[in-house]
Amino acid sequence: MDHVTLDVAPCTLKSIIGPNGAGKTTFFNLLSGQYRPSEGRILFKGRDITGRGAAARTRLGIGRSFQLTNIFPTLTVLENVRLAVQARRGLGFTAWRHYRRFPDLEDAAYELLEAVLLEGKWAAAAGALAHGEKRKLELGILLALEPEVLLLDEPTAGMSLEEVPTIIGLIERIRARRDRTILLVEHKIDMVMALSDSIAVLKDGRLIADGSPAEVSASAEVQAAYFGTPHA
Repeated sequence: MDHVTLDVAPCTLKSIIGPNGAGKTTFFNLLSGQYRPSEGRILFKGRDITGRGAAARTRLGIGRSFQLTNIFPTLTVLENVRLAVQARRGLGFTAWRHYRRFPDLEDAAYELLEAVLLEGKWAAAAGALAHGEKRKLELGILLALEPEVLLLDEPTAGMSLEEVPTIIGLIERIRARRDRTILLVEHKIDMVMALSDSIAVLKDGRLIADGSPAEVSASAEVQAAYFGTPHA
């Protein structure tokens, strides 16, 4: 990244876009604690978290999805979410082995499955789900961690055209509640324009635009980055 300075307003949805190789995933890796910057700072609610790793940032309230699904394939759909609820509450292995002693864990997991439209798949092995269903499960796991900030890295990657609207609808529902901040990396520009409160554009690791969807789409530099020449 090349001297990128970016502010994100609380409880808004900001998209990060740019051509292939622009630095979008690297930027997310820096925000989530997978990478540490060689210079500069990362602030969360005014607090310097630059030196904190990924696990510490998750505990602070920063949750991330990945381009590839990140689930436990041999566990059931319900077990995947219940495990995330358990982790968020700081419960150890005893709660996993004797989960019936903790009925509230299962209740919370069911509610999350309803939220991501997977309540009918609760008993299925996670690995047997269709790709779009796995993405929904991953979102349910992420929500179980109760993050204040959601980092969504290409949530529709690998989906069929028929599956995409469901994920868009889920993101719209989360955004409409206005109780979480969402950062979205996505290649589908029509989706970005429809969902975003603001958009930041990266090219070769530099920030070349940051503004409303209308402002960004009118930028000559953004048009040149995507199409090679500015559009009149």
